[in-house]
Amino acid sequence: MRLLKVATCNLNQWAMDFDCNLKNIKDSIAKAKQAGAVIRLGPELEITGYGCEDHFLELDTFSHAWECLKDILLGDWTDGLLCSFGLPVIKGSERYNCQVLCMNRKIVMIRPKMWLANDGNYRELRWFTSWKQKDQLVDFLLPPEISQAISQTSVPFGYGYVQFLDTAIAAEVCEELFTSNPPHAELAVNGVEVFLNASGSHHQLRKLDLRLRAFIGATHTRGGVYMYSNHQGCDGGRLYYDGCSCILVNGEVVAQGSQFSLKDVEVVVAEVDLDAVASLRGSISSFQEQASCTARVPSVAAPVYLCQPFNLKMSLSNPIKISYHSPEEEIAFGPGCWLWDYLRRSGASGFLLPLSGGADSSSVAAIVGCMCQLVVKEIANGDEQVKADAIRIGHYANGQFPTDSKEFAKRIFYTVYMGSENSSEATKTRAKVLSDEIGSWHVDICIDSLVSALLSLFETVTGRRPRYKVDGGSNIENLGLQNIQARIRMVLAFTLASLLPWVHSKPGFYLVLGSSNVDEGLRGYLTKYDCSSADINPIGSISKQDLRSFLRWAAIHLGYLSLAEVEAAPPTAELEPIRSNYSQLDEVDMGMTYEELSVYGRLRKIFRCGPVSMFKNLCYKWGSKLSPSEVADKVRHFFKYYSINRHKMTVLTPSYHAESYSPEDNRFDLRQFLYNSRWPYQFRKIDELVKELDGDKVALKETSEVKVGASLNPGGMGVVAAGCDDPKAGL
Repeated sequence: MRLLKVATCNLNQWAMDFDCNLKNIKDSIAKAKQAGAVIRLGPELEITGYGCEDHFLELDTFSHAWECLKDILLGDWTDGLLCSFGLPVIKGSERYNCQVLCMNRKIVMIRPKMWLANDGNYRELRWFTSWKQKDQLVDFLLPPEISQAISQTSVPFGYGYVQFLDTAIAAEVCEELFTSNPPHAELAVNGVEVFLNASGSHHQLRKLDLRLRAFIGATHTRGGVYMYSNHQGCDGGRLYYDGCSCILVNGEVVAQGSQFSLKDVEVVVAEVDLDAVASLRGSISSFQEQASCTARVPSVAAPVYLCQPFNLKMSLSNPIKISYHSPEEEIAFGPGCWLWDYLRRSGASGFLLPLSGGADSSSVAAIVGCMCQLVVKEIANGDEQVKADAIRIGHYANGQFPTDSKEFAKRIFYTVYMGSENSSEATKTRAKVLSDEIGSWHVDICIDSLVSALLSLFETVTGRRPRYKVDGGSNIENLGLQNIQARIRMVLAFTLASLLPWVHSKPGFYLVLGSSNVDEGLRGYLTKYDCSSADINPIGSISKQDLRSFLRWAAIHLGYLSLAEVEAAPPTAELEPIRSNYSQLDEVDMGMTYEELSVYGRLRKIFRCGPVSMFKNLCYKWGSKLSPSEVADKVRHFFKYYSINRHKMTVLTPSYHAESYSPEDNRFDLRQFLYNSRWPYQFRKIDELVKELDGDKVALKETSEVKVGASLNPGGMGVVAAGCDDPKAGL
């Protein structure tokens, strides 16, 4: 047997905070050594943080990364331990995203990334070059300060692997795993047994299964030990890196880290037998045939033994059941952990949320409540860093610290119900009950006097006073009156967030939380600079349907029972007067349902459909219940309001990224914001298709009638065609 103990980790790094990142790296090394591991893998670009973005264009970023690596190599951190560190490296005039393999205070090899992530949220080609020379390792001259410090002039640089005396090990960096021809396939037939995948992978609802299937597929048919390391937390932007570092042997998971956690460092350890890899490969004839004739990959010799022989002091890690969270749990824990990172790193003293009693703001309140529960739980589990942060943010003294989530929420969470004459008693009550369940410091304010003051000023200036549509006003008046209320609430929220801490003799400021969902953003069903404008928004990339499922889950599992009533209530903005014969409803206002919006959003973004392609797809999807002309009307209606309101995405509050059809304009969904909202060419094409389909429908109906008539004629020769009695059957 060749027994090997390996360690991978989740690290909560912070882009450009080199002290924080170096501390976490050293902590992970110490834990790996304490566990007896001989390999330690860290995440991609762990020294700088993954999300540095245009800071990767600064020479300082590269210099500081080398300085941190020098600090590690001058200590005993790599003694007897193969460490893979992620950092950016300049070679000549090119910049590379690299994994630097180090052991015994020396650099063994530098492996540049060959296939860069450059879609969705990722822009690696903006900052880095992909390594293209696969046939050789080149000599890389180390920076003078590094060379002098570790007494090493150069190091092999490029695509290859490290050949130890008893095994072969290679790096595969994040995106490379998901390419059509991943490096591990070629490396496996070259004898590599251990693969090190350093990653910077963000959370997205229902995405983890895709990632784990890729890990399983990498070694299921070709054997191998696959180690995966990831960032975990908010490193300064919209993404939450969701950890889940793991170790697999021959396609089976033997160790798995958490997906969501408040910990800064989590080390995952496994004990594996490399002979199990050799045994599997030896049993596959085709693998041996391919290995015998494959092109040779360059390697670096390392005259070191890593494995131990058979001994009962080591116990092999057995396959485990993979742990997955439900989407409702992902919504609770992902944004909850993201909010905690943002809060503790921003210098704020807490959050302020305009709580309307509706589904969206109640979801945000529940997520903050979940965050408070996670903090108290982690402190009870002995996490000193979480405890120190909570004491500082909550302004505890005399050795006190949070032991109750409701008490902690009272210190760091304000909720404000800003009602008007158009608000109902039901939403006011729901907001108050939920705030009591969570423990927030709740304020109930009536904004009618502010609205009246603005309208009086407007009347003084213009001599006219607008009226609501239900009172005889025009659409322009009606919209203007709604916008006044919405924007007053935004101004009032920021005023309270900055001054309420002062009123209560607390230092610092509060972050204002937004609560618009991804579907409202897509449709533009929000007022520009209303309460959707905030400091951050934990649900801005989550659909209404998912949020309603989350509310039902949270009512039970978080203990906020009033959320069941919130979820059951019809969504309404409550910006127009309530009359006995009229009550404002979101879906009526929008002219489409939230379910339809999710369909439009997925077709537009995920399936890259313009108006014509969307119409064609929906004719298949909705053809059993809608005619082509009805489908066309819905598509035209969506694209009209999507394009009219696209400008609102340019000022959308920074939101937690959770959904693959997010319309977020800053990083993810890059499109113009000035459209010809009539879409003349595209809509004309749709009209032509509708006319063509309607003609087919008429022809189909006439053919059906002729055949049916012939079948009823005793002397005729007609035959009834199956299904032709339904004119829609062929559409």
